Amino acid sequence: MNWIVTAPFVYPALEAAHIFGIALLVGSLFVFELRIWGLGAAVDARALGRLALPVTAGGFCLAATTGSIMFAAQATELIANQAFLLKMGLLLLAGLNALWFHGRGTLARPRRWARVQTAVSLGLWIGVIICGRWIAYR
Repeated sequence: MNWIVTAPFVYPALEAAHIFGIALLVGSLFVFELRIWGLGAAVDARALGRLALPVTAGGFCLAATTGSIMFAAQATELIANQAFLLKMGLLLLAGLNALWFHGRGTLARPRRWARVQTAVSLGLWIGVIICGRWIAYR
């Protein structure tokens, strides 16, 4: 997998695709969360969720695929990187939060719980992004 790092355009292309996946994921989540927080009340939250969820899932798949390839190219270095390990932990928590949100039918429950969970979600994803950038500096 060393060719991924040494080829002139492969790693930068993977990074760009990774960032695009993150933008799709977090951007669609943020729009949905704005609706949960009360903005855009004219838009049905469930309909927006049906539109946003595939975009979110697609962004996650793109980010996870490109991230896995980049990880394979530098696994030894990344396993020793505290920022990478923290990023993986935050990713796990974000995934568990999403499963909990969808598994308990949060949209059918009082809005306070949905707002709390979406705020936690946004905080976790911001942490993932910060740790992702921090990897290069650790």
